[in-house]
Amino acid sequence: MVKKIQKPASKADKAAAGSNSPLSGAIRDSAQQIWLAGLGAFSKAQEEGGKVFETLVKEGLSIQRKTQSVAEERINEATSRVSHMANDISSKAQGQWDKLENIFEERVAKALGKLGVPAARDVEALVARIDELGRMVQEMSGVAPAKPARKAASKASVKAAPAPRKTPARKAPARKKAA
Repeated sequence: MVKKIQKPASKADKAAAGSNSPLSGAIRDSAQQIWLAGLGAFSKAQEEGGKVFETLVKEGLSIQRKTQSVAEERINEATSRVSHMANDISSKAQGQWDKLENIFEERVAKALGKLGVPAARDVEALVARIDELGRMVQEMSGVAPAKPARKAASKASVKAAPAPRKTPARKAPARKKAA
C-alpha cells in the first residue's frame, strides 16, 4: 500500500491540534466503538446466517408444496370442465347423427317404395297372411299342420341365391379368305 508523505506540521497546526486534542480523542474512541460494533454485527450475522438460511429453505419448501397443490387443483378443475364440455359436444353430435340417420332411412324407404320394393313390414305382413291361409287350408283339408312359412322365409332370406352358371362363349367359325 502506498503511503502518503505527510508535510511537517506547521506551528499553527500544532497549536490547533493541541487545543482540540480532547475532541480528537473522543472522535477516535467513537470511531473505535463503531468499528467494534460493526465487527460484532458481522460475527453475529455469520453465526446466525446458517440458521436463517435453513429457516428460509424450510419456508420455501412449504410455499412450493402449497403452490403445487393449488396448481393441481386448478388442473383437475380445468380437466373436469373440458371433459364435461366434450361429453356435451359428443351427445349433441350423436343427436345430429341420429337425425341424419333417420332422414337417410326415410329417403331410402321412399325411393324403394317408388321402385316398387316392398318394405320389411310389408313382407312380414305377407308372411303372417300366408301362415294364416296355410292353417285355414290345412283345417279344411284335414291334414296335419306343417311348419309355418315364416321360418322357411327367414331361412330362405339367409341363403344366398345361387349364382347363375356361366356357359363358355362359343367362337364364331373362322371364315375363309377370298382369293
